[in-house]
Amino acid sequence: MAERAAGAPAHSGPLFGIRVLDLSRVVSGPFAGRMMSDLGADVVKLEPPDGDMTRVWGEVRHGLSGFYTQQNAGKRNVCIDLRQPEGVELARRLAGVADVLIENFRPGVMARLGLGWEVLAADNPGLIMLSVTGFGPEGSDASRAAFAPVIHAESGLIGRQAAFDQRAPSDPMLSIADTNAALHGLVGVLSCLLERQRTHRGQHVEISMLESMLATDDYAHHALDGFPMRRLGGEIWDGPGGPLLISGEFRYVWRQLNRVLGVADPAPDAPLEDKILARRQAAAQWIASRPDRRSLLADLERADLAWADVREPMASFDSPTARGAWTTVDDRGGGQRRVVQSPYHLSSSPTGARGGAPYRGEHNTAVLSEWLGLDAEEVAALVGSGCLLAEPVGPP
Repeated sequence: MAERAAGAPAHSGPLFGIRVLDLSRVVSGPFAGRMMSDLGADVVKLEPPDGDMTRVWGEVRHGLSGFYTQQNAGKRNVCIDLRQPEGVELARRLAGVADVLIENFRPGVMARLGLGWEVLAADNPGLIMLSVTGFGPEGSDASRAAFAPVIHAESGLIGRQAAFDQRAPSDPMLSIADTNAALHGLVGVLSCLLERQRTHRGQHVEISMLESMLATDDYAHHALDGFPMRRLGGEIWDGPGGPLLISGEFRYVWRQLNRVLGVADPAPDAPLEDKILARRQAAAQWIASRPDRRSLLADLERADLAWADVREPMASFDSPTARGAWTTVDDRGGGQRRVVQSPYHLSSSPTGARGGAPYRGEHNTAVLSEWLGLDAEEVAALVGSGCLLAEPVGPP
């Protein structure tokens, strides 16, 4: 069973001592915050009273959904009403003592709240602020809503996949644009933390989901060169025991099948398009004709062809090669819940999920005491004013 222990010591990890104020919602910001928490940072999610919309996505156990738990495990939580001036002032004070602030509102929202970069940087010159947007802070598309599927369509991913597979366009069941932007944002933040050691100054890191998708698109050179695209990734073939992926451009795959495994060329003198089609048919027939899966895989290994079983997700998590791809955290109801682990394996520093997901406002008193030095009476006054809220902790 591919499980890695959770609960890395609270005072450990390469980012220990770094304070992160996470104002973001859904995936693109929360994922970056979760990774920083797994690397040792003290990540405090600042959540509004109506909550992150993902609190109801997936299976809800003890008031916490699977999706929310996945993106927010190990974080602490303060629940502040930013519609109230007192709430904005409290958020500004927290940002004043933070090392990093993460937000993924539409452009202009933070400034309208009174929490724009210029204001926060004036309060805290060492602050590093990560802003993730769909299309960047300016331009005609800046104010558009930009969930991951929107970026998948606008970046060409959906159209290209449909053209390659000769089928109707369909969005992949994976928020690639969100997690991709989050990881680029994380790289930017970590770079700025390193530079701050020399300059003692923070920076504003602006990450566009669309630009992030294009930057990590290894097929982009085809479009930039005006060159016809060829599939360089994996193709699915029918074989004994079920579907099998073989990775590599078909010209290489065919050369290995022909030269190493002796698959005969059915049309050596045919025109190019006819030759390619005939070779594909010959490859498909050879793969399907193997007596069993073991012999097929042995042949593919002999031909130095990269292959993969087409697995269901849980089979991947239970694979011995996954090296602890999931762990268990407190489900907040007396049991344990499985979450995906971060993939960082460091030689001397512990990493990974350090606890379950928080309820709204669960850590109001602790965070405001540690970060701002507020006492119980001051916290009670903020609760009384309505700008600070907390939901009951534990099963309903």
